[in-house]
Amino acid sequence: MDKVRELKDKVQKVIEEFSPKAIALSDELALNPEVSEQEYSSSRKHVELLKEAGFEIEYPFCGIETAFRAVIGKGSPKVALLVEYDALPEIGHACGHNVSGAMSTLAGIALASLKGELNGQVQVIGTPAEETNGAKIKMSKEGVFDELDLAMMIHSGGGVSYVHYECLAMDALEFVFKGKTAHAAASPWEGRNALNGVQLMFHALDMLRQHIRPEVRIHGIIHEGGTAPNIVPERAVARFYFRAPKRSLLNEVVRKAFNCAKGAALATETEVDWRNFELSFDDMVTNRPAEEKMESIMRELGVELSPFPGAQGSSDIGNVSHRCPAMQPVLSITPRKMALHTRELAEATMMDEAHHALVRGAKALAFMAIEVMMDEKLRSSIREAFEKEKQA
Repeated sequence: MDKVRELKDKVQKVIEEFSPKAIALSDELALNPEVSEQEYSSSRKHVELLKEAGFEIEYPFCGIETAFRAVIGKGSPKVALLVEYDALPEIGHACGHNVSGAMSTLAGIALASLKGELNGQVQVIGTPAEETNGAKIKMSKEGVFDELDLAMMIHSGGGVSYVHYECLAMDALEFVFKGKTAHAAASPWEGRNALNGVQLMFHALDMLRQHIRPEVRIHGIIHEGGTAPNIVPERAVARFYFRAPKRSLLNEVVRKAFNCAKGAALATETEVDWRNFELSFDDMVTNRPAEEKMESIMRELGVELSPFPGAQGSSDIGNVSHRCPAMQPVLSITPRKMALHTRELAEATMMDEAHHALVRGAKALAFMAIEVMMDEKLRSSIREAFEKEKQA
């Protein structure tokens, strides 16, 4: 029996033995969901399990109260398992972070059992607020991932599994229009309607859609629209998400959006300012050698893989992928297709299918870590692909 197979057999046994605790963790988070930047109990429960397994813990981490880094081993190679645990307002764990986060923690615990047999370092990094500000963005800027040979996690999926993953670059922008109040019936001509500025910006963006690529996404809301019908609004606020497959394309779209805002302000004789109300998400630098190895592992574990359905959203894993080789396969946790960000998916995270997927996903992550840490040739090909794709 070769060494890689021997180590895989050992971690598989640990995963199966420890799986009840990981499943209990996932279910507890499902029953007690915490939204982005409020994941105090959720992060603590992950940390407690990792500490029991012998990891050295930094918690809080990177200046973020609900982030952590757990480390075991020294030197190189270095592999990180990323943990998400934030829920959505009102609908709970409808993105399945309770399940996917438990996969990473369970895989980390299994790899910790190989201390002394596996050269290098395993990190388990708690990355809160994926649904809003994206802790991975701040961590990326501060160099947390720069020395890693691979950073990875598996995301929960609704009825379909695939390894190749791409995400859209995204800017979250708030536009504040400022006008002048007046009585809306007695003397509206004395006012300057900030809400009109917002409405005109929406119309301008809708007209812009004809002249931008079909893969671009623009969606927004009126965040503030005035205080009373009989007062000409002196302040109105719109918030938009702008998304595109590549940062370069997104920058061009945002430039045009700024012109829409300025034109709307000029036409309504109002003033407009803008700011990022959330941090910016980057597109995904994909890594084919890593994907090919993970595809082999997941098929070995009996996962039925489908073709990548196309980028449908944004994630801060994209920012990580610009700093080190990274991947985020998707593993179905449901017996049939269902959309993420639905109550149906949140309920499904506590079903048997999700529990089985949690264990299978942990095995895939642990097996991948072993392959990368044991195979210098694989690490080199992953690094070469990363450098090539990043330049492209």
